[in-house]
Amino acid sequence: MITPRLLERYRSEISPEMMKIFKYKNKMEVPKLDKVVINIGLGEAVQDIKFLEAAVSELAMITGQRPVITKAKKAIANFKIRKGSSVGCKVTLRRARMYEFLDRMIAVSIPRIRDFRGLSTSSFDKGGNYAFGLNEQLIFPEVDVDKVAKIHGMDIIICTTAKTRDEAFELLRLMGMPFAKK
Repeated sequence: MITPRLLERYRSEISPEMMKIFKYKNKMEVPKLDKVVINIGLGEAVQDIKFLEAAVSELAMITGQRPVITKAKKAIANFKIRKGSSVGCKVTLRRARMYEFLDRMIAVSIPRIRDFRGLSTSSFDKGGNYAFGLNEQLIFPEVDVDKVAKIHGMDIIICTTAKTRDEAFELLRLMGMPFAKK
């Protein structure tokens, strides 16, 4: 099996650089990517299930993995959602697929965002995970614009083994994430 390009770069360039910056004694201390979770929430799927089916097929094309359909945990009367009704889909990527997806997203998809000024640096949690949202799925080249029924956004969570926000930020910055300038 071919090693993903981003994983090779992590092993040859990013890991040694992180060891220099944070003065780790052992290369096993260097933070690495754990998983990437992509989530699409569709409240409109309650009225028309075709929106959910289209979102599932688009997410499968984007990630290369079949999504899991998520159900509502409790009823919300204001949004006309019943407990157990399908309200979205999600995919958890690990290992090679995770690195391939991130590489494609950083190199191809994010530069296609209109009026893009960089990703927010304040979206890190205390555990070293990074979350951000995209407004439309059309930035991914796998999605055929003519076959899109409805434009929807998605949430992407990048989970790392970093202990602090600074370690996670530096890891993702070295991987090529286009963060906004402060």
